[in-house]
Amino acid sequence: MLSATVESVEAALNKMTLVSSQTNQLYAMPHSLYSGRARAYLIKQGISFEECSTGHERYKTEVLPEAKLPTIPTLVTMNGEVIRDGAAIIEHFEVRAGRPCQPKGARQGVVSALFDVIGSQGLLRPAMHYRWNFPEENAAFVRYHFLHSQRDAPGREEKTDYMMDRMRHAALIFGVTDNTRELIEALYLEFLEALNSHFEQYPYLLGWRPCIGDFGLLGPLHAHLGRDPYPANLMQRRAPRVWRWVERMNRPDQDAPEYFNAGDDFLADDTVPETLLAVLRVVAKDFMPETHASADFINQWLAKQRPEAGTPAVGRLAEAPGSATFSVDGQQISALAQPYRHFQLQRAKHLFSALNQRDQGAVTTLLESCGLGALLGVSLSRDIERAGNLERWSRHTGD
Repeated sequence: MLSATVESVEAALNKMTLVSSQTNQLYAMPHSLYSGRARAYLIKQGISFEECSTGHERYKTEVLPEAKLPTIPTLVTMNGEVIRDGAAIIEHFEVRAGRPCQPKGARQGVVSALFDVIGSQGLLRPAMHYRWNFPEENAAFVRYHFLHSQRDAPGREEKTDYMMDRMRHAALIFGVTDNTRELIEALYLEFLEALNSHFEQYPYLLGWRPCIGDFGLLGPLHAHLGRDPYPANLMQRRAPRVWRWVERMNRPDQDAPEYFNAGDDFLADDTVPETLLAVLRVVAKDFMPETHASADFINQWLAKQRPEAGTPAVGRLAEAPGSATFSVDGQQISALAQPYRHFQLQRAKHLFSALNQRDQGAVTTLLESCGLGALLGVSLSRDIERAGNLERWSRHTGD
């Protein structure tokens, strides 16, 4: 009881020291994949913020105790609330503003939620591949960012080498190997071509302003694939419309002068254009088999381990289930089975469950036309809930 009281007092003191900022403070880094989602949302919604590096001492002493995990982005609001994770940061402001980036239509709403997951999970392999497997073009640029995210102190060079080596290893556990390289590149180029064709017609995924899916998709397409020298040059040459969208997503205005018939809202009548369905068909080629494989693997792990309700399911405090193997175009890929993929998918499932029967039928027909018909039926045996800045396992069924 005494220790709990001490922890409560310490937490209260930490929060008191944070209630001093005149603006929101976003702890992030330019080269961070997940930072791009939250940063763009704040820019587009006109929410004032100051971006800070995690190298600031204040992050370690005041922010991290509330954030629980040393991940970015992490936001400290003007009233001192600490919010870790880009999706949670966006949700915080969406709730308060009446969900301006959530399309009201059934089909558009689910598609937006799916692109949020595709960005945070479905493009990890090309993001890691194009950052780490082209050192001649990328190494100096990437090293600059890793180095200058820290204070100039003894051991900074060695710490930079350690951080970069860890991220190279992460690329391996996400499925980037010499054997999968050719497949990863082929799928990414096909994806770029399809997305470029879509942006020939519209400046954003669902029309004339960004939805939640735009912000999720931006993560890998900005930091890794749109800034690192080799993939950025590739995007500029092969998909200039995608490059423009990356620019557009980091500007406060609509930034769509090349669209002479531009509107100001999502497409009417819950329309999901054929050009966007073509993008989903490309994504489905590896997103579906990996989602099935990771769910099967995690469910087997859950049946054996039976983690206590409330224990972390995602991040360094969680026990990693391991890697799942799946096949894409006859090529085997082994990648870390990530519960966060399924945590993100829960939003799409909840949106779908809340629909009436007619709208559920319309969404199902759309997903089936893209090779994603079974996606919303793929589930973990335990839900993941978010509390205290951590994603946690829910109770066992029947408990």
